[in-house]
Amino acid sequence: MTPLSHGDVKAAADRVRGHVRPVTVTELDAAAVRTARRDPLDDRPDEPCRVWLALEFMQHTGSFKARGTWNFLAAHREEGTLPAAGVTIASGGNAGLACAWAAQQHDVPAVVFLPATAPEVKVARLRSYGAEVRLVGAEYADALAACEAHAAETGALASHAYDHPLIAAGAGTLLEEILQQIPDLDTVVVAVGGGGLFAGVATAAQHHGVRTVAVEPENCQALAAARVAGHVVDVTVDLVAADSLGARRTSETALRAALQDNVLSVLVPDDGIVRARQALWDHRRLAVEHGAATALAALLAEDRCTPEADMLPASERAVIPGTSYRPAPGEKVCVVLCGANTDPSDLV
Repeated sequence: MTPLSHGDVKAAADRVRGHVRPVTVTELDAAAVRTARRDPLDDRPDEPCRVWLALEFMQHTGSFKARGTWNFLAAHREEGTLPAAGVTIASGGNAGLACAWAAQQHDVPAVVFLPATAPEVKVARLRSYGAEVRLVGAEYADALAACEAHAAETGALASHAYDHPLIAAGAGTLLEEILQQIPDLDTVVVAVGGGGLFAGVATAAQHHGVRTVAVEPENCQALAAARVAGHVVDVTVDLVAADSLGARRTSETALRAALQDNVLSVLVPDDGIVRARQALWDHRRLAVEHGAATALAALLAEDRCTPEADMLPASERAVIPGTSYRPAPGEKVCVVLCGANTDPSDLV
């Protein structure tokens, strides 16, 4: 597979412009964010970091996924490879919703496969976007197999939640929009599941000289494990944000992006994710998914030492995930809140 490039992201930006909602960016009170300790020999006056939130959960269908799926279908239409049979996907989450929405916008059929155990609310929402929903088997693997068979039999275009360069490039358009509002941005912080959002954003960030902080739950660290191993590996999934960040393995595209310079890997515990999500509700009345709160959790987490990493040379420590991220004094940071398809009943 050809490596993702900034040119791919720019082409995606041209395709999605006018079809997705431009991201809203709002500044956060930096007093609530811990900053890095200053060098004791540095006698310059303190300059607080500045932190913004990118409110991408306000996107069509409630998540960033709309960007990638629109780009995916639009690119195939340009190439004349968007079949009359439409598109198909196995997903009851944000990717499925985005696929159904984008297909409706492109006026092509969408068939979404789900396990028979899928909640009726998800089925109803998918159908509200005009998708045909087929319930197959008891597990996601059953739905995926049926989706693949449907694509083979009908010629429908098979979409993926994250593991496709057009999907990742579409997600990367988010960073281009953020930079229009914060042109001197130093760092962008994103949550990582399968890695589509991270791959696109990190590719664009690398081009612009912006650091990317990739944040994963401790109990599902597919990207961090792949960085340490040097290749994609399977991991276990047992986390509060499993509905949006529960990928068992990252993509090759995400791993390549993670091995670039200027990428930091951070892990956060479930209780930190829950606290960050609650804090967004308490102080901003923002109801987001646990997956979206994962990015902010990296800035709010307590420092915890990793002595095994401290014993390694600096070149090897670069791929060892940390447990928190502290902006430096004066650093300009944007945290992406990527989705809001959540049940807000536990936010009090």
